[in-house]
Amino acid sequence: MRKYETVFISDPDLKDQTRLELFDRVREIIAKENGIIIDFDDWGNKKLAYEIRKKARGHYVCITYGGSGDLVKELERNFRLSEMVMKFMTIVVSEDMTVQEIELEVKKAQEDAKARAERKPEETTDETDETGEDETDDTEDSSTEDETTEETSN
Repeated sequence: MRKYETVFISDPDLKDQTRLELFDRVREIIAKENGIIIDFDDWGNKKLAYEIRKKARGHYVCITYGGSGDLVKELERNFRLSEMVMKFMTIVVSEDMTVQEIELEVKKAQEDAKARAERKPEETTDETDETGEDETDDTEDSSTEDETTEETSN
């Protein structure tokens, strides 16, 4: 069994119900082909680097799963046939994995998702230090600006 990661971009204009039906269909295909979903990460609507089907935005989804090459063929075949999916890409993350290793990763991914859900309310607060200034370090940016100024003056 191999571990794969597939990222697909669906039409951003889809209604939520239609998008959920697409996600369910993807889950069904993976289950039907004896695959194991490790993580189903919905990244949401994002700006595309270039227009696809005259659309400047797309709805990104990343799926990490374990399965066979036949599973990937079937999943990609369905993506090609669906007008809801604009682009997709699949990569092999690991060549040889046992079912036990994949199930361990599923448990770890579920724990990570639970931890992220618990942290989300905390992220809404401002990330400022005690002085009220932003904690980001801008020293690296200013040094590159000085270097470019020197190069252009020579």
